[in-house]
Amino acid sequence: MTTLWDDERIRGALEGLTDWRRDGDTLVRTVKLPSFPAAIEAVRAVAEIAEARNHHPDIDIRWRTVTFRCSTHSQGGITGQDIELAGEIDRVLAGAMS
Repeated sequence: MTTLWDDERIRGALEGLTDWRRDGDTLVRTVKLPSFPAAIEAVRAVAEIAEARNHHPDIDIRWRTVTFRCSTHSQGGITGQDIELAGEIDRVLAGAMS
């Protein structure tokens, strides 16, 4: 069973992530990609990772701006799965922005 992380542990984890912030019980990152196709490709890459992990972020696409939201809905908050997924999203976005 996945356990919720407390505020201190979440704050510490956010220090190791790129441009993520906490919004209540969710981790959020918004990024502007170079083009609409680049945004779609980044979402596709994240979708493959999420599917393999069976842990899926909420994703909002607005032209070339994409917002990712990570939360473990079944637990009602932020867990290690969300931190790990945020790290994977960081890696995808680093490649998409270079």
